[in-house]
Amino acid sequence: MNVPFSPPYISQDEIDEVVDTLRSGWITTGPKTKKFEKMISEYCHTNTTVCLNSATAALELTLRVLGIGPGDEVVAPAYTYTASVSVVYHVGAKLKLVDCNSDDFLINYEQLENAITEKTKAIIAVDIGGVPCDYNRMLEIINNKKHLFEANNEIQRNLSRVALIADGAHSLGAIYKSAPASTYPDFTTFSFHAVKNLTTAEGGAVTFNGINGISNEELYKQYQLLSLHGQSKDAFSKMQKGAWEYDVVAPYYKCNMTDIMASIGFRQLEKYDKLLEIRKQIFNIYNNAFSKLDIILPVHKTSDFESSYHLYQILLKKNDLEYRNRIIEYMAENDITCNVHYKPLPMLSAYKNDGFNIEDYPISYNKFINEISLPVFNGMTTEQAEYTAKTFIKALEEVN
Repeated sequence: MNVPFSPPYISQDEIDEVVDTLRSGWITTGPKTKKFEKMISEYCHTNTTVCLNSATAALELTLRVLGIGPGDEVVAPAYTYTASVSVVYHVGAKLKLVDCNSDDFLINYEQLENAITEKTKAIIAVDIGGVPCDYNRMLEIINNKKHLFEANNEIQRNLSRVALIADGAHSLGAIYKSAPASTYPDFTTFSFHAVKNLTTAEGGAVTFNGINGISNEELYKQYQLLSLHGQSKDAFSKMQKGAWEYDVVAPYYKCNMTDIMASIGFRQLEKYDKLLEIRKQIFNIYNNAFSKLDIILPVHKTSDFESSYHLYQILLKKNDLEYRNRIIEYMAENDITCNVHYKPLPMLSAYKNDGFNIEDYPISYNKFINEISLPVFNGMTTEQAEYTAKTFIKALEEVN
């Protein structure tokens, strides 16, 4: 039996909708993208959503909307993928990394508080594996440091504190304190890449409830300008009768979502809760099979939160990188693809060259050498999950 790690899930519904878009004569940003944006806002209990061509674009444009740039600092976790933080370099700000918690993969809150200075303009919190951060605690930390905050534009003055941006690439549908996790941060960005719970092939979005004193319409307009060359009208608006006239207010970027992508997205969102249930069932199969093993299983539901069941991250207890790798090789020899999430940023050349040292992030390193992500995907069958569980147990028994 072959078990891939996370192939994209595309049903006939999505195929039919894409064909309809192709036949409509409108394939770039248009009515279906706008529909998808509204559906995301409704699903997330937020006011406004902007769909873009990637989560990376959503993060970068959010920093730009907030006016963050040279001389500013942004704090983020060391245990994440480069896309979470490369955007800090894109806007010219300084990146500060902190370690993760000992009992989960999320940002360490004590270190986060110590990292905030008068130069800090934003925190990028990452919901690893679909588990939401403790956003109430993070907001409390931010508010305790309000006296240090120095605003340098109107949006920052209205916010009057460090901005909390959630990298929710893994966590669409996650619940925190009985509400969608996306209702707590100032901005939440999502990824719709091929391996995510919901895909548009490539794609992303940012959703938000807004900032007091700044209209959501104005924020939405800023994202539109930034994502469409600074052009005052998108192509769909220009195509209305007699509405060709436009202006370019600044030489900005090109990172809009197309209606082809949105067609896949909103069809998946219509059945997203059912897809989450499939993933939850796979997690339960794994949890039941591994309950007596001497390993650390992921926690995806407590009285405070329920994740989006994106990654099933196991932690071994050997503290042996080669042993972890041999387990992954054993699984591969039995046609099961596993993964590792993540190689901490200070281990990567780009961040080592910027002065980050993995020795300063011991918890992240310890998790890295022990972590294995087992396959989970929307179309996964019970038989595939059970085969994966049995094979993993055999790997622990046979690999030295």
